[in-house]
Amino acid sequence: MEEVQVRLRLELGECFSSFNMEKAVCNHGLFMMPPNVWIPSTKSLCRPLRLADSSRSLSVTISHPPNKRFLVIQVRGLHSLSSADEAAILEQVARMLRISKKDERDVRDFQTLHCLAKDKGFGRIFRSPSFFEDAVKSILLCNCRWKRTLTMAEALCTLQAEMANVDRKRKRVTSNSSVKIFSKRLKHKKHTKGMSVAKLDECACIGNFPTSKEVACLDEDYLKQRCNLGYRAQYILQLAKKIETGELEPNKFEESSDTTSYEELYQKLMEIKGFGPFICSNIMMCVGFYKRIPSDSETIRHLKEVHGKEKCSLETVEKDVEEIYGKYTPFQCMAYWLELVDEYENRFGKLSELDGDSYHLVTGSLPRETN
Repeated sequence: MEEVQVRLRLELGECFSSFNMEKAVCNHGLFMMPPNVWIPSTKSLCRPLRLADSSRSLSVTISHPPNKRFLVIQVRGLHSLSSADEAAILEQVARMLRISKKDERDVRDFQTLHCLAKDKGFGRIFRSPSFFEDAVKSILLCNCRWKRTLTMAEALCTLQAEMANVDRKRKRVTSNSSVKIFSKRLKHKKHTKGMSVAKLDECACIGNFPTSKEVACLDEDYLKQRCNLGYRAQYILQLAKKIETGELEPNKFEESSDTTSYEELYQKLMEIKGFGPFICSNIMMCVGFYKRIPSDSETIRHLKEVHGKEKCSLETVEKDVEEIYGKYTPFQCMAYWLELVDEYENRFGKLSELDGDSYHLVTGSLPRETN
């Protein structure tokens, strides 16, 4: 039986000449984190995306037909989509792959500054379809091994699938149930540890990354234990609530390319408990502000091994990165990330050709694990 699906097209426009699907996706650990699934054989990206109402998700496959000026998005599960749903999906794809006039301008300006970037076709750092997903994944990158980061991301997607499934069943029974009651019921549900997103998809349960609305209604201890998040649960829940109450309005900042607006967002993020320079700089990179390098133990290792900065430490790393990457302003982070990708590929081979089972190996150092 033929699979039910809708095919959408996203025009590349002025991005066509610089766009390369493989390079636009496989350049940051975010592409390895669930619910993203990169398929090396077809150079396509699969994952669930939200419909216009944000409460429902459908699995999509994104590909770039050779020499075509558009991307093809195959949306599975429906015979047709409303114009609002089509627009929502196209907007999410464009955000992930940085297909916009502003992103194209950044690519060209950076490649003018950094000739190696142009030779390698580098200039689009992959990101998530939403600010919230990028921000949470930035939190998941902190103070733990890369393997655990991947596991925590998968756990959040598995949880979202279960929440969506229970919500669908609940709506069939009553429209008056409280979301708070629902989240408490989940505490007593028996969970299948390690169930993959792909397995959930087979059961017709699409495991997307949870939205701020879905997370904001959860109990902190439950979220912490269910997804093995440790102290991160508090910060993730806090972020979700700030977005849902309107205290933090990421869309307002993303719609602006003004440096002052970016700095304002950075300061607002720094005011959130638990959000230090690494998390905030990583989020800013995802938003499209590349001046701040998210420095951590991996940065120190890289500067020591690649740039001979043997005395580099947490106390000196900010000064060291400015000395090395300051000439690429306002794209210091892009220059740094280009080097990291090049280093990883020299160690492990092309990131786009790696099997998903080996993603957890892609790291240069193993930071101390903390809860």
